[in-house]
Amino acid sequence: MNESLISPFNFSHPTAVQTSLYALGSFARFDPSGRFIGVGRFDGLATIWDLETKAAVRWLDGHVKAVTSLDWSRHSQYVLTSSKDWNVIVWDLASVYDPPQRHATIRCDAPVSSASFHPRNSQIILALLSTGEVYLIDLRKNHRSRTELYEPDGDEDGTEGQSSRRYAMTVARFDTSGKYVFIGTSGGYILVFNTRTKAMIARHRIAGGAGTIKGLDFAKNGRRLVTNSSDRTLRQFIVPHYPRSPETGVEIFLDQELEPTHRFNDPINKTAWHAVSYSPDGEWLAGGAADAANHKIYIWDISNDGQFASTLDGGREPLAHLHWHPSKASIASTTNQGNILIWHSPNAERWGAFAGGFEEVDENVEYEEREDEFDIEDEAEIIRRKKEAEQDDVDIDTIDGANAPVYPVVNGFHVNGGNGAPLSGNVGESLDEDMKWADEDANDDIGVWKMKILMDDDDM
Repeated sequence: MNESLISPFNFSHPTAVQTSLYALGSFARFDPSGRFIGVGRFDGLATIWDLETKAAVRWLDGHVKAVTSLDWSRHSQYVLTSSKDWNVIVWDLASVYDPPQRHATIRCDAPVSSASFHPRNSQIILALLSTGEVYLIDLRKNHRSRTELYEPDGDEDGTEGQSSRRYAMTVARFDTSGKYVFIGTSGGYILVFNTRTKAMIARHRIAGGAGTIKGLDFAKNGRRLVTNSSDRTLRQFIVPHYPRSPETGVEIFLDQELEPTHRFNDPINKTAWHAVSYSPDGEWLAGGAADAANHKIYIWDISNDGQFASTLDGGREPLAHLHWHPSKASIASTTNQGNILIWHSPNAERWGAFAGGFEEVDENVEYEEREDEFDIEDEAEIIRRKKEAEQDDVDIDTIDGANAPVYPVVNGFHVNGGNGAPLSGNVGESLDEDMKWADEDANDDIGVWKMKILMDDDDM
């Protein structure tokens, strides 16, 4: 059935395997449009699969060791891959070549554990090295830099008297807006950095202790954060607000303990977790169990006070990674044998969506069509309205909109024209300074591009 007819208010979680891809992958991630899926492999290759044709359409051959992470730009034109060979490569999928043209290659000082694009500008990259160091890499011509994000000593951030021990950084993520970088450490802390200033603005200790933080994921609205820790517990937090000083406009350093709103675990098997992912609406949470004998995905209903909803069983091949589709009830889970399982939520066909008065019958019934049944509008009603319009007086002296305020046009849109409020002040002044910085010198990832169709010689 047409997907657009499925009510968005009935969003649920996947329940069954729709298809599987023999991709020899170690992990898989959907692109922002949901049409493609990127797969990283142990042999240094990364592949792009088209979910409509269930076929690999691009081979990203540039690494000589295992691919450790893959990320998509905002409009899917660029793909980033990191590897144990110390390199981060940015690929341009709009290229007419296969493998696609390398847009950029970044050489790091150690094997790269993970890397990701800034949500608003794919020329800003966050990289986590296997040595426990995090770097913010800016490829823009006017901002070119490579800055290490580190936890300052106590006397540097105004927290004298605290332990100066620095824990290794184990996971790093941009928040959904890109304004902040969240970093988990081996000591159970979450460090928060401002992306533009590179300054640490918060240090959070998880209440009750959590051990090493292995994973982070944000709900789409950016207000909820879930952590995966070595104590085999998933914790959900409300992301605090980071206030700015009214004098300097810089965030005030916040040293605060975070209390989780929910804790998720397996009380029977005490299993650890390989991965965790929110649904697009943030109302469901999926956890991939680190079960050595089974492929298990646990689903919790966040909208129902975090109640356990169901367990998805993917067979005997243990789970290695999972990722939720960006717009629908679908999950891509990767097995340790390299297969990608695509889960979906089967929907019963509702023929009433096509015709409100549709009814199912056991036997064929001869139907007599009325003459005006399928008219777009009733003919008698049209005639009646025409007669009423002919009787109305026509005003030829007044010009509609003559006294309406004129609003400026910015990027093709009338600013404040929709609500009738006149524009006050400078348009640029109303924009967040961090957002303006991130939008500077953006590349051509504009959302209007096509992946070229490539044909093998055998197909000619």
